[in-house]
Amino acid sequence: MARVAAALERHLGTPRQKKLLPPPLAMLVATILSQNTSDKNSHRAYRELRRRFPGWRLVAEAHPSAVRAAIRIGGMANQKAPRIQKVLKSLRDRYGRYTLGPLRKMSDQEVIHNLTGLDGVGIKTAACVLLFSLGRDVFPVDTHVHRLCNRLGLVRHCPTPEKTFEAMRDLIPVGRGYSLHTNMIRFGRKVCRSASPACERCPLFDECVYSGKGRRTVIPRRSSAVDHEFMLLDNVEG
Repeated sequence: MARVAAALERHLGTPRQKKLLPPPLAMLVATILSQNTSDKNSHRAYRELRRRFPGWRLVAEAHPSAVRAAIRIGGMANQKAPRIQKVLKSLRDRYGRYTLGPLRKMSDQEVIHNLTGLDGVGIKTAACVLLFSLGRDVFPVDTHVHRLCNRLGLVRHCPTPEKTFEAMRDLIPVGRGYSLHTNMIRFGRKVCRSASPACERCPLFDECVYSGKGRRTVIPRRSSAVDHEFMLLDNVEG
C-alpha cells in the first residue's frame, strides 16, 4: 500500500491539506450535495444555498421549495433538499442547536456512529467529514475509489464501497489518508477512468490486476502541478 501511495505522489504530486478546515456541519451538507454530481456543480449549489440562507436555522425552517430552488444546479434537488432539512432538524433535536461541534471530542468510530445515525448519511459521507473537516487520518471510499482499489488488487471480494472502506482502514500508511484519497480521485479522473482507462500511461500498470487492462505503450510522466481538477471538499466555506 505504501508503494501505491508513493507512486501516486511521484506521478501526481503530494497534496497538502489546508490548515484552516471548515466546520463539520458545513462539510456534511457539502458532501450530501456532492452525491451523484460533479464537484463544480455541487460547489455552485452549496454557495447558492449559503447565499440565500446564511444561517443553518434559515435552511431548516425554509419552505422546501425554496431549498430545492437554491440547490437545483447540483442535481437531485428533490431528494437532497428534504434530506438536508431533515438532518438539520435532527441535529437541533439532538444538540439543541444546529451544530456538529461535539464531534470534535469524539473518536473516529464515535463520529461515524453519530453521523450514520442521521437519515441519509452513510459511511462515505461520515468519513469525508472526518478527513476534510476534522482533519483525521482516514480514507473515504466512494464508488470511484472503490473501483480503483479493486482494479489495483488492494482489496479482494469487496462488493461495495462500504466493504472496501472497512478493508482499507488498516492498510493506509500512517499520515497518508488525505494524500492517498486525493490522489486516488485525481488518478481516477486522469488515468484509470471507468469506461476507458488510459492503461498505456498508467504509473501503476504493474500493480493492476484488472482483467480488462490494456497495454502500456509510453513511459508515464509526472503530471503538471497545476493540472489538477477542482475538488469540492477542499473548497467548502464555513
